Amino acid sequence: MSYTAAVITVSDKGAIGERIDTSGPALVELLKNKGYEVVYTTIIPDDFETIKAELCKCADEKGIALVLTTGGTGFSPRDITPEATMAVVERPTPGIPEAMRAASMKITPKGCLSRSAAGIRKGTLIINLPGSKKASQENILAVIDAVDHGLEMLGSSGSANCGG
Repeated sequence: MSYTAAVITVSDKGAIGERIDTSGPALVELLKNKGYEVVYTTIIPDDFETIKAELCKCADEKGIALVLTTGGTGFSPRDITPEATMAVVERPTPGIPEAMRAASMKITPKGCLSRSAAGIRKGTLIINLPGSKKASQENILAVIDAVDHGLEMLGSSGSANCGG
């Protein structure tokens, strides 16, 4: 099944044109290669209210199935994407960022420093990814197959076929 997707790059410098966004376009390409229809992309600053507003717009107005954010998940004082995400989600999905961090730890010991979060708002799954092109791709590839199944369950009227 094909799902709609959005990619939101969270970067102060990217939003004002001081940095070229490489992670956002790479994620768009990855999603398209996995069969997703990417219907929305944007670059926004590391601003709590702006992040919340974009996530709500994607979920509430656009009804997008999967929203990926890239950036704002580190330790910098401006890295607030997880907090903004958790302020709008209705149901957290902690297993997704846990799995991404576990996969990252196999590549670099710094993988444990990611503060990525994930959760569900209405019929939308929101996942935070790191801001680097390489790390964002590695993280989403670690969970994309499970995400497909999660979106199937999220879009079902009852419980999806979980096998077994």
